[in-house]
Amino acid sequence: MTPADLAATIKRATTDVLTAHELDATVVPDTVTVERPRNPEHGDYATNIALQVAKKAGANPRELAGWLVDALSADPDIATAEAAGPGFINLRLATGAQGKIVSDILTAGADYGRSAAYADHKINLEFVSANPTGPIHLGGTRWAAVGDSLGRVLEASGAQVTREYYFNDHGGQIDRFARSLVAAAKGEPTPDDGYGGDYIAEIAARVVDKHPDALAGEPADVQELFRAEGVDMMFAHIKQSLHEFGVDFDVYFHENSLFESGAVDAAIQTLKDNGTLYESEGAWWLRSTDFGDDKDRVVIKSDGDAAYIAGDIAYVADKFERSHTLAIYMLGADHHGYIARLRAAAQALGYDPETVEVLIGQMVNLVRDGKPVKMSKRAGTIITLDDLVDAIGVDGARYALVRSSADQTLDIDLDLWTKQSSDNPVYYVQYGHARLRSLQRKAAEAGVDHAGADVALLSHEKEGDLIRTLGEFPAVVRAAAELREPHRIARYAEELASSFHKFYDACQILPKAGEDPEPIHAARLALATATRHVLANALRLVGVTAPERM
Repeated sequence: MTPADLAATIKRATTDVLTAHELDATVVPDTVTVERPRNPEHGDYATNIALQVAKKAGANPRELAGWLVDALSADPDIATAEAAGPGFINLRLATGAQGKIVSDILTAGADYGRSAAYADHKINLEFVSANPTGPIHLGGTRWAAVGDSLGRVLEASGAQVTREYYFNDHGGQIDRFARSLVAAAKGEPTPDDGYGGDYIAEIAARVVDKHPDALAGEPADVQELFRAEGVDMMFAHIKQSLHEFGVDFDVYFHENSLFESGAVDAAIQTLKDNGTLYESEGAWWLRSTDFGDDKDRVVIKSDGDAAYIAGDIAYVADKFERSHTLAIYMLGADHHGYIARLRAAAQALGYDPETVEVLIGQMVNLVRDGKPVKMSKRAGTIITLDDLVDAIGVDGARYALVRSSADQTLDIDLDLWTKQSSDNPVYYVQYGHARLRSLQRKAAEAGVDHAGADVALLSHEKEGDLIRTLGEFPAVVRAAAELREPHRIARYAEELASSFHKFYDACQILPKAGEDPEPIHAARLALATATRHVLANALRLVGVTAPERM
């Protein structure tokens, strides 16, 4: 019996009890809260349903709790039910009911934890979207790990997810990038507003190798050549770095296409037609304050050029014209102003602002020996995705970036994440999976098979702790999807690994040398196998490998 099964049982019992006492049963909520008590002596699970509904139904909470205890105690899947305090109910499951979680996991395998909660959602998930003017920095790397993991969690919850990279190839930063390449090719200093770092010289040299006469011709033509070739080369490097990081996108959307296709003009005309765009001081302004923004925004400047927000407006329209029901933007720490701006743009275009979400990620710092790590020479003033992977590997980097809430500044201790010990969170979890695989190999050698195992034999305290932890996984995945917090999966994986290691240390899973297998060995192997499935499922959701050996 999973926590969800128990919640459904409590809901039915509460409805029946209230009806039997001629009280209002319509106050029973759709979702009943079931939690594991902090003190295991209080039981396997606890619920506050009596406190939650008693007053609304016209009953005394303690009295309602007593009625529910009587009803729940009659359920063969519940060993004991006790009222506590002003109306809490503590519950212990029968070992057979508790063990059913193990059977459910073995049946579901890789699908355990998946649901259809978001089956009616087609989600556009935009993340990273770093400008093609340099390698991906640590902030973008964080969004690569978190965004990809969130996409996996949403897909596990039934959503159709389009991973999208907004390729910013329009505007002043591209011009500065091109000028920097030309200067490097000529051997001149980097322009004051240009980009530094060895990668600029490397790309400039590659352009010249490809086009030996690249510096000949009119200055505008030279800059255009370096712009086009340089952007392609830089973006190819970005895509390769992301691919090696385990992150690939379904769509690479070019900002410039919004202007070339007329989408920007069409969106602006829509806003003019519906009156949400007005003219003042020779410019066209969006009435964004009508939709919760702190000020109106210039969309067309007085010189006739489109402001940056013009592309954003057209891009919002494009996302929904592609039939997405939800657009999630994952932006950097300096983009707080975009939250109201993008929602205002959606509402001005006639879309529900609730279908636009903006997640803001905070900065990432690298430290070693308690001191900040110096900047990357190749990238000039930043540390890149490649630098982080070189330092701690893909699995270490992804796990380190995902396991903390993205809205908090993150310090990554390189000394910690390179340790091969239980102090290193990713090593600890992966070691748990490798240990489980080793256990399966030894079980095969010992002739122990969990097929048909009697899971009702799993009555040891550490077995119960592990089973209850396994039972929480579907709820953890749902919460991670609903709250857009994939770090919950990583933290759960650590909790599960800890619970497994304690079970492993306390219970003899396989027979000792010379002993024949007993039914308890099969039952414990079933529990260990279920644990391996769930640990692998959790690691998959954060994009980290589940090793066979370590």
